Amino acid sequence: MGSRERKKAALYEKLEQLRAASNSNAVKKASIVVDATRYIEELKERVEKLNQDVTTQQTSTQLNLLPAVKIETLEKGFLINVFSEKNCPGLLVSILEAFEELGLEVLDARVSCSDNFHLEAVSDQNEGPSDSIDAQAIKQAVTQAIRHWSDERSD
Repeated sequence: MGSRERKKAALYEKLEQLRAASNSNAVKKASIVVDATRYIEELKERVEKLNQDVTTQQTSTQLNLLPAVKIETLEKGFLINVFSEKNCPGLLVSILEAFEELGLEVLDARVSCSDNFHLEAVSDQNEGPSDSIDAQAIKQAVTQAIRHWSDERSD
């Protein structure tokens, strides 16, 4: 077998591999190459979409690292729930400082800090100028305390 025939056989074999890899049914060389090009573009789009999904997932995960805050208004005060799936050393202090700044008095509280962090507190407003505090203001203050705590830990 001559050199030319070997090159032709090698080219034919590579075209067959290309056709198989790109799931092409084409017979002509040009059509196989066009199908392979389309397949490569499709793969590039898939990779780009997967990269976007990973970025979105990472962003979502980072946001989920902060504890969830839920505030319910009671007849005379508030029920405050803060929950995180991970342990948060020092977070309780930050939240209690936020309560103090708002003039909230904690009447009853349950706290778990072992494998996760869970605070359930019933608070009453102290009498005074900050009498008109609402659930949204408490949630904002607690969320700000959590962010501040998180920023201190990441430094």
